Amino acid sequence: MALKAVFSDIDGTLLDSNHQITDETKKEISKVVGKDIPFVLVSARMPSGISHLQQRLSINSPMICYSGALILGPDNENGEKSIINSISLAHADVQAIYKIVNERYTSVSFSLYSHDQWLVSDHQDEWVLQEKEITNAFPTLSHLPSFMEKNHDIHKCMCMGEPQTINQLEIELKDTFPSLSIYKSKDTYLEIMSGAASKSNAIKKLEKRYQFTDQEVMALGDNFNDIDMLTYAGIGVAMGNSPEEVKSIADEVTLTNDEDGLKHALNKYFK
Repeated sequence: MALKAVFSDIDGTLLDSNHQITDETKKEISKVVGKDIPFVLVSARMPSGISHLQQRLSINSPMICYSGALILGPDNENGEKSIINSISLAHADVQAIYKIVNERYTSVSFSLYSHDQWLVSDHQDEWVLQEKEITNAFPTLSHLPSFMEKNHDIHKCMCMGEPQTINQLEIELKDTFPSLSIYKSKDTYLEIMSGAASKSNAIKKLEKRYQFTDQEVMALGDNFNDIDMLTYAGIGVAMGNSPEEVKSIADEVTLTNDEDGLKHALNKYFK
């Protein structure tokens, strides 16, 4: 069966270890897009952390943000993106999570994401500065408890800290909030979204719009939050830099993100 869409994770997949898209990978993506096959970026990032990569790739596809909690359509003639789907966290859950972190995990950096806003309590925090450098996103200084009390959509909570602390926090939050989507995107990052948000559910939302089925999809990823997408897609490709658990569920494993693994996977299926 011919593939009709490609869904790619960003960090550790599209980007190399220096957070760059290589020229070789860019060329291969251009070939795929030239065949009228959508190349959709799928990430836990906020929209502005994805849109500059779309510009670098010269693509105008939908984007899946916050691991499926927010899906935006391609740019219209005014350069604006429409909202295809938006799934928010319950404010009571966000407030309860904040209370746990604030009282028992004081070394952890806690921030919120709402549409294209990244809200932090300290924009000089070392973790915030690191994430800003990686994603090119700019934080907004906010009094988080006041923001939570208002009727804002909150798509994601982010907790950043040392690996051991993040492990402990993950265990506690998963036990306390079993219905939420809680996972580590790396050893030092814990991401919290609605339980209804997932990368595979986001792909399903786009199937009718673009007239393809799950079996006509290639998905590429490198980490635990990509597993549901890799298993859902007709062809799920794990990067060579993926943990063994991710590799074991994939249909195949390509080279690492520092060896143009994404390029090699595309070249194999889109001659």
